[in-house]
Amino acid sequence: MDTFHRDLKKGRKIEKAVLNIMRDTYPDAKIIDGYCKEWDIFVPSKNFGVEVKSDLMSKRTGNLVIETSFNGRPSALNTTKAKTWVFYTGDKFLFTTPEKIRKVISDNNLHEVTFTGRGDTKSKTAYLVKKFLIEQVAETVPCFDGNA
Repeated sequence: MDTFHRDLKKGRKIEKAVLNIMRDTYPDAKIIDGYCKEWDIFVPSKNFGVEVKSDLMSKRTGNLVIETSFNGRPSALNTTKAKTWVFYTGDKFLFTTPEKIRKVISDNNLHEVTFTGRGDTKSKTAYLVKKFLIEQVAETVPCFDGNA
């Protein structure tokens, strides 16, 4: 199995774990099947979407990657329509909002970097945000088995 399909399979597993957490509050929450640029999970009763990000490297680097463009085109934080963003770090889920992420970036005078991620063939531009900064503006939900 190639890297893309392996990552996609892991991503779906993480989305399902987030969905299970969200269904305690929003029983009608559902994963969007197929590709949806706007969000990964949608809550019809409240008309909002949730973007789910996995960043297992953050356990080693201490940084969360907040993408802003891919292959020269705006993406992720620059195009999101999701009300909530959830980061999976391998041992916890961090629930926050794009507005809070942007404020952390602004308040800490962070600058974008450009790099090609593992398994990618095109470059991305992103902020490398210290995980503890996002933790300060997020609701944390532990992942008890350490493996979503």
